[in-house]
Amino acid sequence: MRSILITGCSSGIGHDAAHGLKAQGWRVFATCRQQQDCDRLLAEGLESFVLDYADEASLTAAVAEVHTRTGGTLDALFNNGAFACPGAVEDLPRDALRAIFEVNLFGYHDLTRRVIPMMRAQGQGRIVNCSSILGLVAAKWRGAYVATKFAMEGLTDVLRIEMRGTGVEVILIEPGPITSKIRLNAARHFERWIDWQNSARRDEYTALRHRLYAAKGPDRFELPASAVTAALIRALDAPRPRPRYYVTTPTYLMGFARRLLSSRALDWLISKG
Repeated sequence: MRSILITGCSSGIGHDAAHGLKAQGWRVFATCRQQQDCDRLLAEGLESFVLDYADEASLTAAVAEVHTRTGGTLDALFNNGAFACPGAVEDLPRDALRAIFEVNLFGYHDLTRRVIPMMRAQGQGRIVNCSSILGLVAAKWRGAYVATKFAMEGLTDVLRIEMRGTGVEVILIEPGPITSKIRLNAARHFERWIDWQNSARRDEYTALRHRLYAAKGPDRFELPASAVTAALIRALDAPRPRPRYYVTTPTYLMGFARRLLSSRALDWLISKG
């Protein structure tokens, strides 16, 4: 039975991936930041324990737990957990960027480094990082999230090159709009870090706050989390996996536009929504 460690499994992409991979015959270690979420996953029939990207002791304990349960092997890692902090770049305080990089980049990197020795020892493994369409192109109000995903894409590309010949494959999945709680969860980070009432863009924040708090239907082109799971399964099963797997029509369009258009033309296109 192949084994995989998945982060951010309380809901959305991680939750669907955990159940989807289990149904495919994988031994799944489905981790969450909160013990109460792990307890819920245990009740759903998954193996679950706490893993918090922002806590180095939590990473140490989680990897040790995997080592104990498998006898020191791990076939795959799916780095998925992340959060967003909406706001104009000029309104992002230093500590806001530090907090989001701690999870969305440094946590991915730290966990990856901790599992590579197991994969090297067994001569094979797959590291799959969940990026985003916002790892390809920028978007207004999403500067903090974009910065972490751009950085993670670069770090992943370098790791992929460096791991050639080791048997360890390094892969990016790049979803566009996917049904999840990331927008709902982003609201509390916005409230914590963005002093929008004293911003030069105060009037512009009206639309952003409405988008964060208003109940609404799915975004245009939005797909369920199972679309990411399907791409993950392809990345894990392919004899020679691709470096990148696009998910959703917008990701394909923006990937093409980034290669074809000048920076100014791309800025214009993105500004049109």
